[in-house]
Amino acid sequence: MPHVRRFDHVGITVADLDAVTAFFVALGLKVEGRAFVEGEFLETVCGIPDSRTEIVMLKSPGDGARLELARFVRPESVPGSPAAMANELGLRNVSFEVNDLQAAVDWAASEGYGLVGGIGEYEGGWRMAYVRGPEGIIVSLAERIG
Repeated sequence: MPHVRRFDHVGITVADLDAVTAFFVALGLKVEGRAFVEGEFLETVCGIPDSRTEIVMLKSPGDGARLELARFVRPESVPGSPAAMANELGLRNVSFEVNDLQAAVDWAASEGYGLVGGIGEYEGGWRMAYVRGPEGIIVSLAERIG
């Protein structure tokens, strides 16, 4: 019997919750909720005593996959590598299908977020690019073609 019922969300810990939320909202996600979480539940799940976090849950259009952004109020966050490349262990990227890849890449550039590499094409069916988003998050943008 399989254990997984459905894919629920990906969670990313960030330092500037408002700025990262604004980026993903401008990309097309919608805020589903925002709340503080603390107490026995959080301490048990994350294994950090006396922790408090603020989360924003974002929902993508269509399929309903969600993205959870979390900012630790207590204890302070531990810095990661904001210039991590795709071969660094850990979360590789968060990926979205877009209607117009070039328009999405141009928008990201106008907001100060550049390409990690370039725009690639895969077997005539997809065009894709990695954008280095806020706090170094690699955002994969893909457009179906052909």
